[in-house]
Formats: sequence, C-alpha cells, structure tokens
Amino acid sequence: MSRSPASSASASPTLGSPYFLVIVALYVTSLITANTVAVKVLNVGFFTADAGILTFPIAYIVGDVLTEVYGYAAARRVIWLGFICNAIAVATFQLAMILPAEPTWDGGPAYERIFGSTPRLLLASMCAYLIGSFTNSYVLARMKVWTEGRWLWTRTIGSTVVGEGLDTVVFVLIAFGGVFSGEVLWQMMYTNWLFKTGYEVLCTPLTYKVVNTLKRRENVDVYDTVTNFNPLTMSA
Repeated sequence: MSRSPASSASASPTLGSPYFLVIVALYVTSLITANTVAVKVLNVGFFTADAGILTFPIAYIVGDVLTEVYGYAAARRVIWLGFICNAIAVATFQLAMILPAEPTWDGGPAYERIFGSTPRLLLASMCAYLIGSFTNSYVLARMKVWTEGRWLWTRTIGSTVVGEGLDTVVFVLIAFGGVFSGEVLWQMMYTNWLFKTGYEVLCTPLTYKVVNTLKRRENVDVYDTVTNFNPLTMSA
C-alpha cells in the first residue's frame, strides 16, 4: 500500500473507481436528504433537533472516509460537488414552487410548507455546510499527519467534535436566532452536537472496516504533508 503525499494524490484511483463513486453518491444523497427534511423540528423527550439529523451525520462519516483514504484535495472536490448538487436541488424546488400549477391541483400550500424554505434557512444551511465540512476535513487531515496514521478513532471523533460543532452553531444561530428563545437555541445546539458526535462514536467500528478495506483495495493512503488547504482552490 502506498503512503503518498498530497502532491501525488491526483495519481490515486479516484476517477473511475467504483468504490469512490459509491462514496460520492452516498455523500451527496445524505446531504440532500438531510437538507430536505430539516424543515421539521423533532422533539423526543429531552431531544430537540431538526429532522436533518437523521442522515446528515452520515455525510460527515463519509467525509471522514474520503479524507482519510483519498486525502483533503479529493474531499474538497466532493464537498464542493455536494454544495453544487444541493444548490441545484434547492433551485429546482423553488422554481417548481413559483411556476403556475394546474388549476385542479390542490397541493400548493403543502408543497410550499415543505419546500418553500426562506432565504434565511437556505443561507444558514449553505454557510453551516461549508464551514463545518471543510473544518472537519482539515482537522482530520492534519491529525493524520501529526499521529503518523495511527489512532484513526482520534481523528474521526476529533474532527467531528469540531466540524459538527461549528456546523450546528452556525446553522442554529443564522436559521433560528431571534425566532426561538435562547434556551431553545442552546438546547438545539447541544442536543444536535451530542447526537452527531455520539453517532460518530457508535459508527467507529464500521468506519475502521470501511477505511481499511478501501485502503487495501484501492492501494492508496494519502498523507496531506504538502497540501494547499485553501478551500477555494482545486489544486493539490
């Protein structure tokens, strides 16, 4: 198995790799699904959070796998791909909402209730996603170099604590600040953060299995020793 620096990451078998394509599909699906159902706020016992929590942690776990195996540069491309796909989905929802409906169709109010996200919610979702995802990938990539590839669990959990924490705080403050009381906002923040972190911890054995399998079958294990971590560039 090769231990390649980021400068050779472009040589890794990402293009055309069936494993990489499955990972990307799972990432984008989890992201769009989470943002679609996030309009509903769940309350189960002491737990209060938007319904996006059902699948959004999966996107972070998949993001961890991407960075750990293929490196930050590959993860960066997928993060932007997810952003673009989500933007297309949102634009389609909005366009369908404003176009005139067939006169006998009576689903307008229900459609608008679910898909008629306000600009504020869209801004919150987009900002939180970019900040959280890039932070998560950056922390994991840097920790991999610092730990010399050992103790994977410290990287997956540590990056999630930071990335999901920022994601949650940014989204809740932008989307619901001034709408709910400070107590409700705080409850949404810490319950989301605790659930997402706990989700990552519980999935650690599966993450280990997936990562080790991919490294062995893809024959790649990228270390971001010379990476340009600028999220706005597509170069290694």
